[in-house]
Amino acid sequence: MRDSFNEINITPLTDIFLVLLIIMMVIAPMMDQQGLKLVVPQAVKEQSTKEFKTINFVVTSDDKYYMDDNEVDLSNLSNVISEKMKTCPDGLLIQPEPNADHGAVVKLIDVARSVGITSVSVSGG
Repeated sequence: MRDSFNEINITPLTDIFLVLLIIMMVIAPMMDQQGLKLVVPQAVKEQSTKEFKTINFVVTSDDKYYMDDNEVDLSNLSNVISEKMKTCPDGLLIQPEPNADHGAVVKLIDVARSVGITSVSVSGG
């Protein structure tokens, strides 16, 4: 009759753990040197008095664009934004109505990016 196998040889398992431990001991000091260099901002105690000059657009639920309560046609949008950008260099603020189409907002963002605006904000009503 054959002897049953009642023992487990843990020598190979121990060898694997020792190799992993040595690898981690070698790699750990190198990982510490490659950390991210973050600059944490300090708390500002006084309010900034700078007034931001942004171009404000309202996108209505029927896909119309309004700048300063004046309707702007989609075909003339890039010309109007590039003209207004000369006096308002701080970016574009989009205020869509709650039922405004997302596609209309994306079109406005695309036109703004194409004329050179890099800062675009969308404000929820």
